[in-house]
Amino acid sequence: MRGRRRIRTAVAALLCAGALAGCTAGEPAERAPGTAATPKRTPKPAPSPSSLWDVSPASVAAVGDSVTRAFDACAILADCPESSWATGTDTAVNSLALRLLGPEKAATRSWNLARSGARMAELPEQMAAAAAERPELVTVMMGANDACRATPRLMTPVADFRTQFETALARLRKDAPKAQVYVASVPSLMHLWSTGRVLPMGLEVWKLGVCGAMLADAADLGASAERRRAEVQDRVVAYNRVLSEVCAKDERCRYDGGAVFGFRFDSAQLSPWDFFHPSREGQARLAELAYRRITAE
Repeated sequence: MRGRRRIRTAVAALLCAGALAGCTAGEPAERAPGTAATPKRTPKPAPSPSSLWDVSPASVAAVGDSVTRAFDACAILADCPESSWATGTDTAVNSLALRLLGPEKAATRSWNLARSGARMAELPEQMAAAAAERPELVTVMMGANDACRATPRLMTPVADFRTQFETALARLRKDAPKAQVYVASVPSLMHLWSTGRVLPMGLEVWKLGVCGAMLADAADLGASAERRRAEVQDRVVAYNRVLSEVCAKDERCRYDGGAVFGFRFDSAQLSPWDFFHPSREGQARLAELAYRRITAE
């Protein structure tokens, strides 16, 4: 038996000759008395890539529509950029720029390039203007006007909305490749309707044509009106899905996770003139939501 064992060991040794290190002949070699076993090496985990997101950007450019221009926040039928959630100087609002930069720097290192009435098709042009300022952060709040048309039939198709947003980000990256982008979700138009419809003055003002697709015949609770409102709300949900998906492909872009869409504006946070746009208090809540998301580690 011992002779056969020596033969098997010799054959195995010949087969292993020149093979990869670690091949052993026959049975494991015995350790010399008192010799410790060689410990197995635990592979070191690969270092995770450092985040490209800076929680304290030194300049802010804001693009978007009437919400970013603070339309109807401090005067009837007028922009109030000083009350803007993004770049305003009103201390009662405490805008994102004031929170990030302080009053002195906010005055010279923030730019409000939004336009009341703008739709997503205009965003590439606004992004080009933002890139020219070389900001460290660009805030985007756009899409409500794409849904707020006279009728649902006129709403921007989702595919077009996606193409326009992709084009806008690409336009920014052309001249400002390292700019961070904060993307706010489109507000819930259904919630704005449900809040304002119980206000008699709101119902009267909405008859003038404010966001007709959602707010026309605001007191009508019939099946046809409910289907129309649901169609508009579904389109807003689809727009927000686009914003999330496109932003996720850009390593320097943060979507708000639906924070603005999910925020439940109450009557005090709506404009006392149109009962639709955010009031100064509403603007302050938008600033708070943005600051929280942008500064999250």
